[in-house]
Amino acid sequence: MRFLLVSDFTIDSIAGLMQGDDRDTTTTMVEVAPLGHVLPSLLTLAQGPKCEHADAVLIWTRPETAIPGFARVLDAPVTVNDLRAEVDAFAEHVLAAAKKVDLILVPTWTIAPFTRGLGPLHMRPGIGSGHALTSMNLRLMDRLAVAGNIHILDAQRWLAMTGATAVNPKQWYMAKAAFSNNVFKEAVLDIKAALMAVRGATRKLVIVDLDDTLWGGVVGEVGIDGITLGGHDAVGEAFVDFQRALKGLRRRGVLLGIVSKNDEQTALKAIASHPEMVLAPDDFAGYCINWEDKAYNVAQLAQELNLGLQSVVFIDDNAFMRGRVAETLPEVLVPQWPSNPMQFVRTLEDLRCFDTVALTAEDLSRQDMLLDERARSLLRKKIGSIEDWLNTLDLTITVEKLAANNLKRAAQLLNKTNQMNLHTRRLAETELEDWAGTADHWFWTFRISDRFGDSGLTALLGIERIGDSAEMTDFVVSCRVFQRGVEEAILAYAVALCCKMEMKRLTAIYHPTDKNKPCLEFWRRSGFSVNSNDRYTFMWDLANTYDPPAHIKIED
Repeated sequence: MRFLLVSDFTIDSIAGLMQGDDRDTTTTMVEVAPLGHVLPSLLTLAQGPKCEHADAVLIWTRPETAIPGFARVLDAPVTVNDLRAEVDAFAEHVLAAAKKVDLILVPTWTIAPFTRGLGPLHMRPGIGSGHALTSMNLRLMDRLAVAGNIHILDAQRWLAMTGATAVNPKQWYMAKAAFSNNVFKEAVLDIKAALMAVRGATRKLVIVDLDDTLWGGVVGEVGIDGITLGGHDAVGEAFVDFQRALKGLRRRGVLLGIVSKNDEQTALKAIASHPEMVLAPDDFAGYCINWEDKAYNVAQLAQELNLGLQSVVFIDDNAFMRGRVAETLPEVLVPQWPSNPMQFVRTLEDLRCFDTVALTAEDLSRQDMLLDERARSLLRKKIGSIEDWLNTLDLTITVEKLAANNLKRAAQLLNKTNQMNLHTRRLAETELEDWAGTADHWFWTFRISDRFGDSGLTALLGIERIGDSAEMTDFVVSCRVFQRGVEEAILAYAVALCCKMEMKRLTAIYHPTDKNKPCLEFWRRSGFSVNSNDRYTFMWDLANTYDPPAHIKIED
């Protein structure tokens, strides 16, 4: 990723900090635009070809420079409307640049912590610079929110974390450094987290221990009533707040799991019946509560939830257990965990590995979808025959063209799906939108539901016309809905569409990767003929129909 830093103050330290960690692979090249060339840099980005100059851009400005009216607040009355007009003009330049790069990060405007302005009048509308700055930041957030690839970063938090040393006037006058290096260090942590989120490296599952992690004490020894949780107790309150923080992660789509050396019945009863528990049994996507090796159980739980180990965070108060999991499963993130429960929430907040640049409906309902899948599995075990099981599901596929309301989820699915992915091509939202808007290109999304619930937008189809034939550019199906006839139904839909457009042949060319072998296996049994000269090219003569599975209803 080519990362461009644009600023009206000396920002070279950011480049050094981002490139100084040999273990970090989020950036391949960091470039710093000339000092103070904010507007020329934005104009250059907006007027050039897409991604010619950079893939991602940081635009960090001082409010008095970016918004001239703000510099006059203390000298003469400046109306909020005047300031908003200047913010709108600045935002338009950022929005224009955003059409040509994949990602733009914009830190909020700040003033030095030692600035008191007019004291009690600092936050007074029409008078105080504090109120003016707050209004400007709110306006900027609202204006830039229309672009999905622009994200605002909270620079005021970086100053608050650094404290009194955040701004050094001497550094400004001597080197035009607006902030101390400690501020830049905080900034880089958030910038790297955003870049990792764009690359789909967000962690999706937190596996926690129980005793002395979710509550104080060993429940098998002290009993449910003897554990420390809530009540008029400082440590008990800390455990409750930690559970609230985990619940917050669960609400934004991160899955929760349990791996604990415990008696399963006792532990589950404590979760279900203790009056101070914030987390309920249904908040956990799965659990391994037994006396087996924790590293083995972590791997088993991740496999059960169909997640790679690189998606897992393991939290345990016991240093020995953390070491065991970290050494055995190096892909799992095992953070150093404090012994004092009062530090648990802060340590969780510091992880940053759960940051995401988008939240879709599928993200927010992931836990419910897993519970629905568990119900499907139980029914399948009862019925036995997979054909009989499929006939009981009342499966419905809803087809939609790519549009603004599904673009974010479609791009997410395209970039994160590995197993059932024909080409495994990766496109940013803007790139996908541009491709689908090109003549002779079509792109559809598929939502899957059954009598147990809605699995959400879980499949994609891209087709390109080439002469009198069609080539399938994207055939993507989430592993969440594998082997239910969804793949065959999508092929039937594609064949029918191409027939309507009077094409003669539909071709699908499989591009092998380390992870998409299930896709090849599907195509080999799909009924499409294999090109005699290329075993990865599959074709269908559009003079023939392709029958969809009888147990699936397709709604267009």
